[in-house]
Amino acid sequence: MKYKSVFDIIGPVMVGPSSSHTAGAARIGRAARNLFGKEPTWAEIIFYGSFAKTYQGHGTDVAIVAGILDFDTANENIRHSIEIATEKGIKLLFSEEDVAVDHPNTVRIKMGNETESIELVGISIGGGKVEITELNGFDLHLSGNHPAILIMHNDRFGAIASVTQILAKHEINIGRMEVSRKDIGKEALMVIELDQNIERSIENELAAAKHILHISKIVD
Repeated sequence: MKYKSVFDIIGPVMVGPSSSHTAGAARIGRAARNLFGKEPTWAEIIFYGSFAKTYQGHGTDVAIVAGILDFDTANENIRHSIEIATEKGIKLLFSEEDVAVDHPNTVRIKMGNETESIELVGISIGGGKVEITELNGFDLHLSGNHPAILIMHNDRFGAIASVTQILAKHEINIGRMEVSRKDIGKEALMVIELDQNIERSIENELAAAKHILHISKIVD
């Protein structure tokens, strides 16, 4: 992995004790919150590998919940996130699973409310950096460290072009893009990392494009 500066090696400004187990975990939780788009009423958090063995001692559970509450890594309220979530009426369930995973710092987050939910898998790769590797059954590679839009769409001719044309019209540069689908002609997922956050008006324009079903975003 290439680091852009010494600060990437040291890690982010954060409430400790570990960049991988605390700051990274908070960022995964916050990515889940951003993708869901609102505060959930319940969350189930499943830890794997090293996370499963040490999450209580390293505060990984507290950090994940802090992210779900939309706290950043330097927020002093991280330490009290579980109590805050409980006071808000958010039902929390923590568990561990002893199964083989590709990375030792892996967590699955299921969260939602009475009418909708999401499920994602995230890994903390060190120095507070994270990747989202699965969303609602779709495989992806999302860093979580840049603004991004995730667009669920029908797998039809012209869907991708309609999105890229709108972004180009507004001079929004694409840093990275990938598309995955479960089967030909079914639903597909477009993941686009951007150089900047997009305004709500652009988001609405994208949502109205042909074959687009749903848009979520991660803000910087």
